[in-house]
Amino acid sequence: MIDQATIDRILDAAQIYDVVSDFVTLRKRGVNYVGLCPFHDDKTPSFYVSPAKGLCKCFACGKGGNAVHFIMEHEQLSYPEALKYLAKKYGIEVKEKELTNEQKQAQSERESLFIVNQFARDYFQNILRHHTEGRSVGMVYLRSRGFRDDIIEKFQLGYCTESRDAMAQEAQKKGYKAEYLLKTGLCYETDDHRLRDRFWGRVIFPVHTLSGKVVAFGGRVLASATKGVKVKYVNSPESDIYHKSNELYGIYFAKQAIVKQDRCFLVEGYTDVISMHQSGVENVVASSGTALTTGQIRMIHRFTNNMTILYDGDEAGIHASLRGIDMLLEEGMNIKVCLLPDGDDPDSFARKHNSTEFQEFIHQHETDFIRFKANLLLEDAGRDPIKRAELIGSLVQSISVIPEAIVRDVYIKECAQLLHVEDRLLVSEVAKRREKQAEARAEQAERERQRARRLAEGTPMPGTDPTETDATVLSSSTQPVSEGGEVPPPPPPVDTPESPYPGDVSAPPSTSFLPMEAKEENEFYRYERQILQMLVRYGEKVMCNVTDDNGHDTPLTVTEYIASDLRNDELTFHNPLHRRMLVEAVEHIHQEGFVAERYFVAHPDPTISRLSAELISNRYQLSKYHSKNQKIVTDEERLVELVPMLLVDFKYAIVSAELKHLMRALQDPAVVNDETRCNDIMKRYSDLRKVQNAMARELGDRIVLTS
Repeated sequence: MIDQATIDRILDAAQIYDVVSDFVTLRKRGVNYVGLCPFHDDKTPSFYVSPAKGLCKCFACGKGGNAVHFIMEHEQLSYPEALKYLAKKYGIEVKEKELTNEQKQAQSERESLFIVNQFARDYFQNILRHHTEGRSVGMVYLRSRGFRDDIIEKFQLGYCTESRDAMAQEAQKKGYKAEYLLKTGLCYETDDHRLRDRFWGRVIFPVHTLSGKVVAFGGRVLASATKGVKVKYVNSPESDIYHKSNELYGIYFAKQAIVKQDRCFLVEGYTDVISMHQSGVENVVASSGTALTTGQIRMIHRFTNNMTILYDGDEAGIHASLRGIDMLLEEGMNIKVCLLPDGDDPDSFARKHNSTEFQEFIHQHETDFIRFKANLLLEDAGRDPIKRAELIGSLVQSISVIPEAIVRDVYIKECAQLLHVEDRLLVSEVAKRREKQAEARAEQAERERQRARRLAEGTPMPGTDPTETDATVLSSSTQPVSEGGEVPPPPPPVDTPESPYPGDVSAPPSTSFLPMEAKEENEFYRYERQILQMLVRYGEKVMCNVTDDNGHDTPLTVTEYIASDLRNDELTFHNPLHRRMLVEAVEHIHQEGFVAERYFVAHPDPTISRLSAELISNRYQLSKYHSKNQKIVTDEERLVELVPMLLVDFKYAIVSAELKHLMRALQDPAVVNDETRCNDIMKRYSDLRKVQNAMARELGDRIVLTS
């Protein structure tokens, strides 16, 4: 872990103009610089760099931040990797915290495995280009597939000879230990303890990590080397550095194209990726013949929300398309499916068409998952009513896992039109399934909390009998109600340290009937973000003095005022990331030299760092006004007015949003027919109405009362 002093030196040294100009041609415009955005297809310069603020921002796609964020986005590096990149650029020695002996040994072993894989990659490449068998067998095969030499070089393809231990002998001769050859899976051991090459007689496809390190290999057997070998492809086994479910073939070469085009094409095999690259379509990755995993989906989601699945047009390809759809939807991906003409796979189709033709075909033939799945299953169901009911159930299940309420609603309407079913029926079914999913998540979360608590206390773990747990899972009758009577999922747990203030500001709101999803659409979320903006910009600033009973004045910072005010009304932020930032600000506010803006922009969590840079990049005044002498009064000069005003607006917006939500819930037949549930909501509505009226009177003419 890089220590804070080194991080500060890197941030001080990194000049935003120097960093960005390595990748973007910039022209001076006033005090700033402007150029074409590297993150999307920019036709007119929209990417601005401000040396004075140390920030960059594209006003078309919104990407930007400080020098670290730019490198993270452009080079697709993690936060520590981006810091090391800048440290190398400016000649700064990176000092990391001392590791334990066990950590040093584990780190050393991982590095050794990567070094062995690097040797193997170079060995296989050398054999392909310079060995007689490599040229006559491996290179001939690759060229017969239509691969150009530059593409073979780009993907670092290689060849392993039919001699079953040639690579193992060469590696040991070079000083590489047998234990690492075995751990990487490059070799296996025979009964008589001799090393044998795993990939003998095969063309080699190296698998790269996001940062370009070789983590594994795939090998395809050739006709001349079959000799009883029945498996066409052999892949590296799982190891300390390789977990197949977390890797995607081609991601290292595709990441920048995915970001720039805001779309990822997903295919099945190595040659599909390579052929598409050669045809000019570079934003493509492969799941390497395995079922798509959550880890792979989340890796793609780092770069884009949009995915088009490309599979063969045969029956196997069609059903392969269906298997991963629900997982993709659950992760919030926008999915299209495109089936290629029967008899073609992405490899063969790409070799027949150039980039423009390929992308034009996709544009014309891709379809959203609802239409794809509905048309496919309707064809199978025919006129059988039972099968049609199963089809509706399958579509409802897919829709129910979508996290965004608006997207679900759009798909419900589209599904109703396709299947000639009433919207109400689908809404009800989706709500039931989401309620079950929410209950299952709540039960799972409670089990995990109980397990963690018991482990911490050293008490025995309970059995599977639910009566052994001392926690109660909330039933649907006591949970917050959303539109259509739907019970929203519980908020995700927040991994934050305990708040030093009584009444934990890190805890999610527990009394609100508002759903936790789609909160960004509500007005209160806008005020919540503005309050966080004040926290990041001015958190350590003294806002006012508080006089105690003895007449002593105590300075009160913006951070302390926000935390105290929210705590007094038993409120907190709805966004878990915002809650975490508030907790950290409270914890560090009295540390010497603490500056909120610098602390959060240099935060080791890149999500917090990126959000903080965004909050400070637009330094507009929340409400600029001119005094009599025409002097512009800044936000910092008006903290004692602005912060309380934003907090009151935040609370009023929460109350108003919840009242609307409760009113909609009271119109739902399922709620009306449940007397207990209906009474709870009506009481809540009455209480909140009184609070709203009192707040409106306090706000005066800033608020117009609703009837």
